[in-house]
Amino acid sequence: MAATGGCVVFSTVVRSSQLTPSPNFKLNPSQRRFAVSSESQFATTVRTDTKRTTSFRENGIFKDKHKEEAIERVTENKQKNPYLLELERNESEENRSRKNLKDYFDESKNLIRSDGGRGPPRWFSPLYCGSRLDDSPLLLYLPGIDGVGLGLIMHHQSLGKIFDLWCLHIPVKDRTSFTGLVKLVEQTVRSENYRSPNRPIYLLGESLGACLALAVAARNPDIDVVLILANPGTSFEKSRLQPLIPLLEIIPLQYQLSLSYMLSSMTGDPLRMAMDKVVKGLPLQQTAEGLSKDAFAMSSYVDVLANILPKETLLWKLEMLKSASAFANSRLHAVKAQTLLLTSGRDQLLPSEDEGKRLLHALRKCEIRRFNDNGHYLFLEDGVDLVSVIKGASFYRRGKCHDYVSDYIPPAPSEVKKMWESNRLFMLTTSPVMLSTLEDGKIVKGFAGIPSEGPVLFIGYHMLLGTELVPMVMNLLLERNILMRGVAHPMMFTRKKEGKLPELSSFDSYRIMGAAPVSGTNLYKLLSSKAHVLLYPGGLREACHRKGEQYKLIWPEQSEFVRMASRFGAKIIPFGVVGEDDFGEVVFDYDDQMKIPFLRDLIKELSEEADTVRSGLNSEVNQDIHSPVILPKFPGRFYYYFGKPIETEGRMHELRDKDKAHELYLQVKSEVEKCIAFLQDKRESDPYRNILARLAYQSTHGFDSEVPTFEL
Repeated sequence: MAATGGCVVFSTVVRSSQLTPSPNFKLNPSQRRFAVSSESQFATTVRTDTKRTTSFRENGIFKDKHKEEAIERVTENKQKNPYLLELERNESEENRSRKNLKDYFDESKNLIRSDGGRGPPRWFSPLYCGSRLDDSPLLLYLPGIDGVGLGLIMHHQSLGKIFDLWCLHIPVKDRTSFTGLVKLVEQTVRSENYRSPNRPIYLLGESLGACLALAVAARNPDIDVVLILANPGTSFEKSRLQPLIPLLEIIPLQYQLSLSYMLSSMTGDPLRMAMDKVVKGLPLQQTAEGLSKDAFAMSSYVDVLANILPKETLLWKLEMLKSASAFANSRLHAVKAQTLLLTSGRDQLLPSEDEGKRLLHALRKCEIRRFNDNGHYLFLEDGVDLVSVIKGASFYRRGKCHDYVSDYIPPAPSEVKKMWESNRLFMLTTSPVMLSTLEDGKIVKGFAGIPSEGPVLFIGYHMLLGTELVPMVMNLLLERNILMRGVAHPMMFTRKKEGKLPELSSFDSYRIMGAAPVSGTNLYKLLSSKAHVLLYPGGLREACHRKGEQYKLIWPEQSEFVRMASRFGAKIIPFGVVGEDDFGEVVFDYDDQMKIPFLRDLIKELSEEADTVRSGLNSEVNQDIHSPVILPKFPGRFYYYFGKPIETEGRMHELRDKDKAHELYLQVKSEVEKCIAFLQDKRESDPYRNILARLAYQSTHGFDSEVPTFEL
């Protein structure tokens, strides 16, 4: 099966449910199972959780009930795309309902007041988590030394859509030891595993909670546990917290200094947050007012933090963190669980960055995501989307193994907008021209010729380094509300060993947008789910072509995708793309690099780190992993042409014949070549092919305006 060389890809299945946040936070014993612990006693009550489901609909992320309003707004402002307006609307709804740091302190104060800081540790689930998916896995949140259990308050809504979320609350005056907490969590894990043996259990812990998660995983290697560890407290011996213990015991003033220090770690870097808001386009006056309010609230935050961590409790928690660190470190070798490490580059309490590197090699199944500009309290800082991190790392699953089709969660509006904004300059520079073909053979501008209903299989030419992907999939999404899923090279998903390839985190955005490893099984599942699927028969070989091979189709001889498409009656859409020769030229290719010994060794080393795609096929379509050297050119323009859809419905028995299948395969290849030839010819008459001409047009019509092109 062919692979893409590296692409941004999308799915067609999207959720349409909405959450209604509760204005108040309450414990909810009638809807959640509670585990209660003391040093000598453990008890569990039965949960009577009502089943909550979420409906799905295909083809798009935008809700039908808002489309009319979006179109009306576009009438008033014709320079804006209706789907961008819809993205902004949905993102605005998300932001309005999103909790913040102030909510953390307010609700912590209410929670402490409600239980008087007394009682044993117990589980709660926030009422405003909303409806979730069927068979959602259980996520147990294990807090840091604050113990309140509200550390995920900014993520409750998004997590509640895909997880059954329980949070551990440790009352202020509780003195359950670390081993007591381990037994409590362990009992809950075993109980829930017995209740749903095929459902994974996620343990999400930060600092002290991360030690707790590691300890439980080490003691229960036969249970399917997934660990998400944020700034683990396993580095306590090297931290700035350890010297506080003797000082707190003898100097009362040091207690207030400690709280102020911890608070500054929670509120992050004010200057960086202000700059982030300016970059996002918020007015300077609004940004200044927000910072003033934050500064004014600091004094009240210190008072609440003093209630969360009075001197005796802070001493107890620091001593517990010391023992927890030793306990977890002594059992790292026994941890078999799949683990995702989240480390902050500006953690003022723990040396988390260095600890992440150590744990990455100490744990068996471990990946890491680094947040270089964030502090210790990662989940209480703006700009961190925990669900996006989990999805991007392919850590979300509802069964024993991750399934790239059934476990896929479509991108949220904020994720799509982030992708759009991060590529906006490139799309402005390329100013893509999109053409498609109607059923009667008429060529039209835009995507009117693309079927709304799947399954649809896009087969085309893979431009140099896959540069055509972002404009194509983003414009298809924004103009037709169709999400495209692509099958991509395995190096974007797994590694056989660590080495010099880019970190897996560099491909997270592709996975968020629906990329799946290339395989017959994944193509089968995607087509059976009626997805719009992107497949490049030329794969990496075509995307990293040699000098003089631009627009040359380098396809294998096998008609591998034809019979799969006919099995589901998929429409095959051949397409061509031109414009790479207007942006760059290969000057140092694979053949040149293989002549130099140290580069030849590097290419071999890189290729050994990732799985191969086409073992056993001829060398013409195989490709070692490398990067050609490209000489940039004065930017031209990208042109896309989607040919007339080729029907395969009702031809399954016919195309079982290898000769018939190969005949259709050659037809598709010929159509792709015709699309490329058509674009190469027509672009010669485009008065705006040069970027200077386009900039001149946009300077008078607005930079969001569509630049004209050749006549059809």
